[in-house]
Amino acid sequence: MQRSWIKRQGYIAMRAVFRLTGIVFFQYRCFGREKIPSSGGALVCSNHQSMFDPAVVGMQANRRMNYLARKSLFSLFPIGWLINFFGAIAIDRDGLGYAGLKQTLTRLRQGEIVLLFPEGTRCHDGELQALKPGVCALARRAQVPLIPVGLDGPYQSWPRSRRLPGREVVRVVIGDPIGTEDIKRWNDDDLLAELQARIQHCLLEARRSRHQSRRMGAR
Repeated sequence: MQRSWIKRQGYIAMRAVFRLTGIVFFQYRCFGREKIPSSGGALVCSNHQSMFDPAVVGMQANRRMNYLARKSLFSLFPIGWLINFFGAIAIDRDGLGYAGLKQTLTRLRQGEIVLLFPEGTRCHDGELQALKPGVCALARRAQVPLIPVGLDGPYQSWPRSRRLPGREVVRVVIGDPIGTEDIKRWNDDDLLAELQARIQHCLLEARRSRHQSRRMGAR
């Protein structure tokens, strides 16, 4: 996807701002960053705890990440301006929709990475919910690996019941990718179960690190 110089440099600048903010205010740490491929398309699949999860996951990647956003958000200022600037892919409330699917596949086939929350919506309790099966078809059609990600802390910082976020330790763990050969070999049920298990493992590792940090900070 061709982007203007301003959008390319603006993304880099905003990523630096988000990283600094995360480190200073949320003691942000990310483990397994090297597991994101340096080139080629990939679907980054994360659990979903809060409104700022896209920034939490996106700031850790050294490559530009593509995001999905509901169509209704594009008409809201300043959110609409911001997600347009970042080149977000518009999706229907109940799923990708044809236009969103087409644009997502195009970017993946162009060698870009796309962030996806396979649960479909934010959780209500900080725990991983059942994944939607659409991620399997998307990975097969694009022929790209699935990269599991677990994050913990955003739910405690900004749950659905709170208007504004509070300060909380945030951790992100990136797991071993599911390669294209395994995606071809497994049926949808097995593939979805494996992805769920890997995201859950990453979530538990992120939670362990967050709790350890909080215990050390309390001493």
